Amino acid sequence: MYLIEALPTVIGTAAIAPALLMLWLVIAAEERPGPPAQVWTAFLLGAASISLLGLARAPFAKMVAAPDNPWAALAMHSVFGVALPEEAVKVIAIVLVSSTKRRTFANPMDTVVYGAAVGLGFAAYENLAYLVQHAEMWRSLAALRSVLTVPFHGALGIIAGAYLTIARAGTALGANRHHRDWARLSSRLLIFAGPLALHSAFDFPLLTLQRMPDLDPSLRMWLGGASLLIGFSSIAFAIRLVRRVARHHAPRTDIARERLSQLRRMWALLLAGGGVGFLGLAFVLTSIHHWLINPERNLTLALIPIGFVSILLGLALLIVTIAIYILGRNRVRTSGEGFSSAHGGG
Repeated sequence: MYLIEALPTVIGTAAIAPALLMLWLVIAAEERPGPPAQVWTAFLLGAASISLLGLARAPFAKMVAAPDNPWAALAMHSVFGVALPEEAVKVIAIVLVSSTKRRTFANPMDTVVYGAAVGLGFAAYENLAYLVQHAEMWRSLAALRSVLTVPFHGALGIIAGAYLTIARAGTALGANRHHRDWARLSSRLLIFAGPLALHSAFDFPLLTLQRMPDLDPSLRMWLGGASLLIGFSSIAFAIRLVRRVARHHAPRTDIARERLSQLRRMWALLLAGGGVGFLGLAFVLTSIHHWLINPERNLTLALIPIGFVSILLGLALLIVTIAIYILGRNRVRTSGEGFSSAHGGG
């Protein structure tokens, strides 16, 4: 009974789950995932960085309140009230996490993963705040934010992390050798300026729609479309940067390719199992909650077994994932030993 009354637990899961699932997808795309402790530290730092927003916004409070023109006020708010403070605290978190391993860097993708973890940790906490504040519409809001807002914050973290690792590596990651100094300087500038520009451009149309409800419907449609275009373009740009960094440490051997393929299959099943199990749990709890409110709705109670079937299906997928991991690990290990023996015998 207490669990059913604590239905916001499901809301919290819906807020945090998309960020966690996206983080695992980023990790699964890497050939040699970084230390789990570092990744989780980055995720938690990203979430905790929200507590610094008030401090980061304080120097710009007068600038945000100054313009009399409503359009200028919206532009100032999107840049100095939202984008600049949020991206500043995230970049600080990324630099802190990545600097602890800077001397022992063997994989430039580590910083990219840390950037994604910080951005997704920030998105998870922000998501939770939005869903709790709008509990009456949490389902639609969770679906909307999981499709765009959460990946967008993760993409901004990836962009910052990618330019940070490019700036540190210099020509090792394909910077123009004839303009080496400019390449390093521009990469350092883009660590913060890139996410700031994209975040400001993404938020300005949304703030306009929120603050000016009487706008012409066609203009509202264009503003909404512009925000969607900027959001998805930022995600695509982040993917392009990931590929640029990944090209310089792609798997070079058959064993490495097999390991990467196994990891991707494992996380695909883990994503499916976790998602199906979560949907089943949410369905069961919501159905029981509705039945307790109105016991005469026998149909709601009768549909509960569907939720349990979904949970069992999710558990089955997770068990299959574990089996694939164990069997695949043994197969890759056996292949590696055979390869080493053949190499030594030659």
